[in-house]
Amino acid sequence: MSPLAIGLAVAVAAGILLIFVGLAMAVSPRQTDLLEARLAQFAEAGRAPATLAEVEMSLPLFDRVFRPFLDKVGHRLNRNAGAGSNDALQEKLNLAGRPWGLSAAGFLALRLLCMLMFTAIGMALALFGALTMPLLVVVPAGGLILGYLGPQMVVARRIKKRQKEILLALPSALDLLTISVEAGLSFDSALTRVVEKYNNAFSRELSIMLNEVRLGRPRLEALDDVGRRCKVEELSNFIQAIIQSEQLGVGVANVLRIQSEEIRRKRRQRAEEQGQKAPLKMLFPMVGCIFPTLFIVLLGPAVIEVAHQFGSGG
Repeated sequence: MSPLAIGLAVAVAAGILLIFVGLAMAVSPRQTDLLEARLAQFAEAGRAPATLAEVEMSLPLFDRVFRPFLDKVGHRLNRNAGAGSNDALQEKLNLAGRPWGLSAAGFLALRLLCMLMFTAIGMALALFGALTMPLLVVVPAGGLILGYLGPQMVVARRIKKRQKEILLALPSALDLLTISVEAGLSFDSALTRVVEKYNNAFSRELSIMLNEVRLGRPRLEALDDVGRRCKVEELSNFIQAIIQSEQLGVGVANVLRIQSEEIRRKRRQRAEEQGQKAPLKMLFPMVGCIFPTLFIVLLGPAVIEVAHQFGSGG
């Protein structure tokens, strides 16, 4: 090959390299500088750290290390799973309030990790405890089952706890909404007042809804999504009433007042129902714990006296 061709090839390669370097310097640093400048503006106002590194380091260790690792492993394990199972699992996690910020893939990886960990603990207990052959298999198998069912039980418990928290917080929140709207605030401003006033699962859901509306999502669609994420009957009825009032042009204040009275009536009915169940629930502890002690206290001296009489007579 001639020296001219070699020089031309080297010049073309150097030109292409310089083009890519120039594009990289023109895009990446500029975007980074823009983000850094915005973070610096927030840092001057005292609302955020000054750099991206400080933002990342301010996150908890689980959010920085473990959750990305679990998501990556879960995506690899979940490649062949159906979309329906993933959607159902994600819906359960949403109902539980996204514990630890896990996605469906991250939850699957966490469940696999729990299975391996509890199986290893069971094997260690079986080996160090010098168990016989049936228990040597049963204990690790029990650890495997516990690792598989444990995360699901935790999620189910968090779902019930979260739904109960929303149900208890709903009457007070609706009273504040009604008072705020009747005082002249708009519905969105009244929702903001509820978010600022309370700190519970319902207020956090309203905060997510308001952020979605600020980002451009339709308010009725965001409200409907709140009902799907919570699946509380009273909340779903309230949201459907608000949606219908918006679509039909009915005053929101009247709807809020009616819904507040209805929810308080249902709350009173639930309290009366629990009160009616209380005697039946108290019966078993009384029969098992109180009555035997009472019999011992009342009949104990008589039994001792009869035993002494029979002993002296013999």
